[in-house]
Amino acid sequence: MKLHTFSEGHGEPTFVLLHFFGSSGREYAGVMSALAGRYRCIAPDLRGFGESATAPDGDYSVDAMTDDVLRLIEQMVTGPFVVVGHSMSSKVALNLAARQPAHLLGLVLLAPSPLSPEPIDDDERQRLLTTHGQRAAAEKTRQNITSAPLSKAAQEQIVADDLRSSDAAWQAWLTHGSRENLEERAARITQPVQIVLGADDEHITAPLMEETLLRVLPQARLTTLSGAAHVLPLEKPAEVADILGTFAAWLLSRQIPTPYAATKPTLLAG
Repeated sequence: MKLHTFSEGHGEPTFVLLHFFGSSGREYAGVMSALAGRYRCIAPDLRGFGESATAPDGDYSVDAMTDDVLRLIEQMVTGPFVVVGHSMSSKVALNLAARQPAHLLGLVLLAPSPLSPEPIDDDERQRLLTTHGQRAAAEKTRQNITSAPLSKAAQEQIVADDLRSSDAAWQAWLTHGSRENLEERAARITQPVQIVLGADDEHITAPLMEETLLRVLPQARLTTLSGAAHVLPLEKPAEVADILGTFAAWLLSRQIPTPYAATKPTLLAG
């Protein structure tokens, strides 16, 4: 299916920017503006989110979302590219990389969902399932997943994207997608991986990454941004753009850091 997509900038590699659960491609507006002078950026709304249509077949699996993104890449990208996943869509990014598409240079995972079932406690899962579409619930979610001061417009954007997410996509992720286990597939990934966490994220933490993603992806590197929680592209757009640009430059240079391996989190000021 066709995805509504934001596009900005020129240059290689192309960044394919995937949003978090209940969001849309516009979460990357600040990141794209910072990168547009050097790199091309495309940010789709995944099926059932933002301005993209609901799935005609009702399929919101990780595989279905991956198929959509691969088709988009085939249509819009002609050279090397880097896929950026955020929370939910990190599973899409990892699943895509496991298929080994041509010209994929590497992955950046922002506050990524683990490969194994996501650590959502039953009470929170039930709250999300039963209150979707209620503004008060969306406001509570926004408060739970951010720590950096945000403009009123950014706060409203998070809430509005939450509220316009389709019920089918919302329910499917919480009941099925978040529980999919991709460990066997991810073990096939050979590209470099950069993981970025928010220091104030109470759920997606460095110890969780060490137990899950870093165990399966020994080539991954881990960086932590201070003063941010889960919504890194909106909380710290300049810092995220800087990490992406540095990673892209390294990928293109083919100069392998010594060592390029999982590291303890590096705390960046910001």
